Amino acid sequence: MSLLVTGSIGIDTVKTPFGTSENCLGGSAVYFSMAGSFFSPVRFVGVVGEDCPFDLHAVFNGHPVDLSGLETRKGSKTFRWSGSYQDTMNDANTDNVQLNVLAESPPTIPAEFSDSQYVFLANTHPALQGQLLDQLKNPKLVVADTMNLWIENEPDALRSLLKRINALVLNETEARMFTKEHNLVAAAKSLIDMGLQFVVVKKGEHGTLLLTETQECFVLPAYPTDAVKDPTGAGDSFAGGMMGYLAGQSAKADETTKLKKAIAYGTATASLVIEAFSLERWDNANKSDIENRLVQLKAITQF
Repeated sequence: MSLLVTGSIGIDTVKTPFGTSENCLGGSAVYFSMAGSFFSPVRFVGVVGEDCPFDLHAVFNGHPVDLSGLETRKGSKTFRWSGSYQDTMNDANTDNVQLNVLAESPPTIPAEFSDSQYVFLANTHPALQGQLLDQLKNPKLVVADTMNLWIENEPDALRSLLKRINALVLNETEARMFTKEHNLVAAAKSLIDMGLQFVVVKKGEHGTLLLTETQECFVLPAYPTDAVKDPTGAGDSFAGGMMGYLAGQSAKADETTKLKKAIAYGTATASLVIEAFSLERWDNANKSDIENRLVQLKAITQF
């Protein structure tokens, strides 16, 4: 089934206790697409400025990622983000951000992508996410990401978006902030009450919580890798693995068994990308590495 992602492409500078990577490739659509492509063909929609130094066709060479929706906008500059991680590397400190092209109008979804059945709206202004959704015909499953900025400043727009999508992916801090509930299960229930079919709450090194509209709850720990170097892109890689699996299985939003397995695949996929800066880990990793980690993850969660 067709899987579409729309999100950012960035020029990142990342500093962690293990080193610094300057002007490296980043962005939600990039991480998502690489991860999702191991499970399903991906339709990529995003925009860069004419200063973009990366050849995305070369980056995705050998991966089933259709870049027909990639726009290079004349006179504009590419999104830039600089961040640093300390100690446990659970949270990134944003040292500098230049929205550049992301502060402009969103990209246009190509007509040949309008029939996409599986859609991931990566983090951006909820009104822009709605505009992108307007360009699609009749998607089967729409999942969105968000962040504290929109929760704080655009709560009404975000609530309006929730009425149009099937599911939301967000981290534990954002879930608590949006719902005013400290308990994560209660927060997830509150989000379900806003009209969602399922909610995925990311808890960093502590794993993931899934809650469905039928009140089925699933909790999975993170894969216990001991080689974390750069957590940037982990959440988008998780979403890519999850959505890629669902699209590959032609899953419905209410198929809880498939949702659980999708979260496990997302977890295994994200555990690889954090072991190197940017997309470097994918230079020597493949689908079998994800499958092997899935087997190990299953083994350590059974008793």
